[in-house]
Amino acid sequence: MKKKRLFKKLGKKTGLPPGSLVHIGENFNQATKIYLMDYNAEELEENSLESLQDFKKIEAKKEVLWINLEGLSDTAVIENIGKAFELPGLLLEDVLNTNQRPKIEAYEGYLFFVLKMLRLEEESGQASVEQVSLVLGKKTLISFQEKSGDVFESIRERIRKKKGKIRQMGADYLAYALVDAIVDYYFVILESFEERIENLEETIYQNPDQSTIESIYQLKKEIIFLRKSIWPLRELLNNLFKEEPDLISEKLYPYLRDVYDHAQQIVDNLELYREMLSSFLETCNSQLSHRLNEVMKVLTIVATLFIPLTFIAGIYGMNFKYMPELTWSLGYPLVWLLMLSLAGGMLWYFKKKNWF
Repeated sequence: MKKKRLFKKLGKKTGLPPGSLVHIGENFNQATKIYLMDYNAEELEENSLESLQDFKKIEAKKEVLWINLEGLSDTAVIENIGKAFELPGLLLEDVLNTNQRPKIEAYEGYLFFVLKMLRLEEESGQASVEQVSLVLGKKTLISFQEKSGDVFESIRERIRKKKGKIRQMGADYLAYALVDAIVDYYFVILESFEERIENLEETIYQNPDQSTIESIYQLKKEIIFLRKSIWPLRELLNNLFKEEPDLISEKLYPYLRDVYDHAQQIVDNLELYREMLSSFLETCNSQLSHRLNEVMKVLTIVATLFIPLTFIAGIYGMNFKYMPELTWSLGYPLVWLLMLSLAGGMLWYFKKKNWF
C-alpha cells in the first residue's frame, strides 16, 4: 500500500517569479479533460472540449455555465483557460499548487475557493484527499480537479433532472452545492472512522496486542491528516458572508450557515476521535502492562517456591561421608514430605496475602 505524504514537495517553485504555472502535486498520468454544463431553468446543454482551440468558443449561452477540468499536469490547458476567462496568474498558480490549505480569495470579478475533497479508497478503506479549486464568476463556475472521479455526480443528476432549486438559481448556488457535496461526504469518512474505532475498542478490552497499538497510531495519523484538510474549512465558510454581494446573494446565506454548522460538527467529531484514540492508547498500554505483570507474578511465585526446595536438594546433594540421613530407610520420603510441606505452606501464605 502506498504511503501517504502529509506534506508535498515544493522545491520546483524555488526561484520562480510569482504567477509561474508549475504543477506541484502527484502526477496521475492523465490528459486534462474538460466538461461543460450550460443551463437555465428550461434548457441544459452538456458537452466536452476536445482541443485547446475550443477555449475560444466557451461562453455562457444560458444562465449558468459550469466548466469542470479533470487533471492538472498539463499546464498549457490551465494557461489557455486562464486567458479565455482573464484569470489572474496568482490564481492559476494556486490551482496548480495542490498543497494549498482550504481558503477563499477575492479577485476582480471572481471568487476563488480551495477545498479538500475526501474519498474512501476501495482497496485499503482509508481516506484519500484531493484538492478542488473553484472559480466563481457572475454566471460562470470553473472547477479544477487533480484527477477523474469526484463526489459531484449527485449535483449533475439534480441539474439534468431539474431536482431542487439548482436550475432556478445562479452560479453562486452551484458553488454552494459543490461545497455542500464535499462537506457531506466528510460524514461518510467519519462513519468509516467510527466503525474502525468501535472495532478497536472491542479489541482493546478483549485481547489487545502490539498490532492493536500500531492500528491506533495509524488511525491517529489519518485523523491528523484529515484535520489538516478540514480545519480551515470553517474559516472559509465564515469568510463567504463577508464577500461581495454581487457574487454571493444574500438568499444563499441560510444555506451557507447550514454548511458551516456541518463543518463545525465534523471538526468537533475529529477532536472527539483524537481524544478517544489517546484514551485507547493509554488503556491498551495499561492492559498490556497488566498482562505482563500477571505473567511476572506467576514466574516470581514459581521461582520463590523453588528457592527452599533447591536449598534442601543442595544440602542432600553434598558428598559427605557422615550424613546420618543418608542411611535412614525413611530418609528419601521424609525429604519429599519436607519439600512438599514447604511448597504447600508457601502457597497457602501467598493465597492468604492475596498475592495471586
